Amino acid sequence: MISYALFETAIGFAGVAWAEAGLVAVHLPERDAEVARRGFLRRFPEAVEAPLPSELAPTVEGICALMRGEKADLTAAPLDLSRTPAFHARVYEIARAIPPGETLTYGEIAEQLGDKLLARDVGQALGKNPWPIVVPCHRVTAAGGRPGGFSARGGVNTKLKLLAIEGAKAAAQADLFA
Repeated sequence: MISYALFETAIGFAGVAWAEAGLVAVHLPERDAEVARRGFLRRFPEAVEAPLPSELAPTVEGICALMRGEKADLTAAPLDLSRTPAFHARVYEIARAIPPGETLTYGEIAEQLGDKLLARDVGQALGKNPWPIVVPCHRVTAAGGRPGGFSARGGVNTKLKLLAIEGAKAAAQADLFA
């Protein structure tokens, strides 16, 4: 059974979904709570809205802190990896270790995985990240400080907004060819 809860952040309504083994999804902030609710129900039609379990309160507090521009450590958030391919889990583990306000490139993560040629695969894994912010895929950029892609609503603009909230240097770098 999957449950979810919505909560208000400084930039809108976000949410978390969980099962017995931990978080199954995080929904980035939306201006309207109903949009976030529909987003969860599209992904998990059987999900039930429920009170947030106490063990997830630190995760929600951390997400709220990050959205206020504060540093927060979400590495202890329990993830349910049962639906996650092994390669993706390895990528997410590396991404989770990137501190707020810092970035790595897709190629740097690929190198940590043992093969720089995996950079495109790293990008594809991050594009399927079900836990944005908790697995901070927004902190992964393309080579040369370019933002790269971002699959969440708002695309690269959302990625740049999250990086700016965190004070990441990459957020201030403009693409000269945009």
